[in-house]
Amino acid sequence: MPAPAAPIQAAPTADVPLAAAAARFGSVGNVRLRDGDTASGVAQETGGQILTWDTSGCAAGDADTCAALVGLTQPSSSPRLEQVESNRDALSGGGALTAMMGGAISIWAGGAISIWAGGAISIWAGGQYQPIPQNTALWKQIGLPWAQKLAPHLGRGVTVAVIDSGIDLLHPALRDALSDPATWQDFYAGDTVPQEEGTLGTGAYGHGTNVAGIVLQIAPGARIMPLRVLGPDGSGDVAMVAQAIDWAVAHGAQVINLSLGSTEASSIIEKALKKATAKGVLVVASAGNANENRITYPAALARGDSGLSRAILSVGSVNGSDVKSSFSNYGDALELVAPGEAVYAPAPDGRMAGWSGTSMAAPMASGGLALALGERLSDKTATLPDLMATTAAYVYANSANSAYVGKLGPRGRLNLPAFLMTAGVEDAD
Repeated sequence: MPAPAAPIQAAPTADVPLAAAAARFGSVGNVRLRDGDTASGVAQETGGQILTWDTSGCAAGDADTCAALVGLTQPSSSPRLEQVESNRDALSGGGALTAMMGGAISIWAGGAISIWAGGAISIWAGGQYQPIPQNTALWKQIGLPWAQKLAPHLGRGVTVAVIDSGIDLLHPALRDALSDPATWQDFYAGDTVPQEEGTLGTGAYGHGTNVAGIVLQIAPGARIMPLRVLGPDGSGDVAMVAQAIDWAVAHGAQVINLSLGSTEASSIIEKALKKATAKGVLVVASAGNANENRITYPAALARGDSGLSRAILSVGSVNGSDVKSSFSNYGDALELVAPGEAVYAPAPDGRMAGWSGTSMAAPMASGGLALALGERLSDKTATLPDLMATTAAYVYANSANSAYVGKLGPRGRLNLPAFLMTAGVEDAD
């Protein structure tokens, strides 16, 4: 009688990178694990480096959670490799810096940041958004004053993973609203300090800081988990994004914001998203800024047949009159739009800046999901992204949107009060 096959060797922790994530691989592929596999053996067999090693579903025979992610610097003909695809610089962050408050380092002094850390009574004093007055009209457009009254916990207890260009970890508006440093990761540099790098006004520097700041203006009680996957030029690799999604789920994120995208579909990222949403994590992705009748991936997975449509929310941009932004992509897979023009938020070096792009619209939806999750709900969490889309304000009555009917979501622009009330937010106090 033959001896039983040796069990698969477990990595120290499932879904934790085994190779330095800063390594830049030309392609990446999956390996379905089988009895007797070891990390070193699979690496030798495929000629690659093991990036993740997930044995969590092996006993149940789940191919998605009994697999390794392998980075390849050279082409490989190994029959073990599945779903091999191009990896390097396959994704980019959208949006552009449109305005900067000169010499604004001191604007955060004097306790003005307390609105990000708790108390919110004075946020709307006199009907104006006190922390950043430039956003007052935008926030009224999506009903934020009312929404923050409906959700008085302001997202407290909810962690939003911002998978982006990193953030300014020391910014006074952000530093007290971050998750435990043990949950941070820089997949681009291969370390645990996801600090933005670059020069403000060049490339993507400031992109992630702006995105995080938008989430926190919507849901001041939430926590931001900073995960860096994009370089200073705004580009990043498939493997880094997939690893960051896995990391966010493993470290307790309830919402993942992906203000980035690619014109090409990625089975590797789709697989990571399926694992995330299967565990109840909600995902928001920006639609892209090329003014095209299609939206970028992974946002394009929404409203499709991938099985992810109820857990992933795709977001495009409108201006202050609810007209499609000139840059925003649109299409049948788009579920929602939100104001994405000149949205002010923290910028690196303690500053404040305005950015425009679908990247700025997406975190408004992420913040809205955090508001809902911070309260006691009568509706099921898994339906929240779909609910946010179906409670949006109707934008197609505006003749300026006549060319885009059905391509800016089933209804259109984010309406936070309608979303929260339909979700059945109940005051937990």
